Amino acid sequence: MFTGLVETTGTVVSMLRRGKGARLTVRTSLDNIAAGESIAVNGVCGTAVEPRGGLFSCDVLAETLRATNLGSLRPGLLVNIERALRVGDRLGGHIVNGHVDGTGTVEQIARDPRSIRIRVDDGLFRYIVAKGSVAVNGVSLTVGPDPRGGRFDVFIIPHTWDSTNLHALDAGRRVNIEVDIVAKYVERFLGDRG
Repeated sequence: MFTGLVETTGTVVSMLRRGKGARLTVRTSLDNIAAGESIAVNGVCGTAVEPRGGLFSCDVLAETLRATNLGSLRPGLLVNIERALRVGDRLGGHIVNGHVDGTGTVEQIARDPRSIRIRVDDGLFRYIVAKGSVAVNGVSLTVGPDPRGGRFDVFIIPHTWDSTNLHALDAGRRVNIEVDIVAKYVERFLGDRG
């Protein structure tokens, strides 16, 4: 489990295809990454393998390549990195599982004030509520006041803008979206009741 408070960014070193999946290697300033540790890359929970000298790798399954933006990563791109939450840590963002629900497309970026308008399909949009929580590329953000038409805005404080890869996005870029887990449970419980 994660909080959506990105610790740092990393740079993609390689994305080597292996059968239907791939092995992603990232350079990061984080130290003491242990083999087998859960680590989120752009909000996607992975397992660190072969950590060494500022590098770590994650094996990425074919379904993850399809359902997230990891399949479009190439060397030199900036990715958000967050280690898993430890017992006793503060939950400063919101509960983020690292299980991306789908992707959205950046439609518009306004640099001042810092905001991003994102379009998602109807299946994801039903979970987006005004002033609710959403993770975009693993960053815990608050939805703006008027989501409609499959679009929503997120407003980003300067610290988050500068310390994540959100500042490097362009219109048309695909971003990972994880909706609030509470909304999915409520839907499931209500659906089970008929």
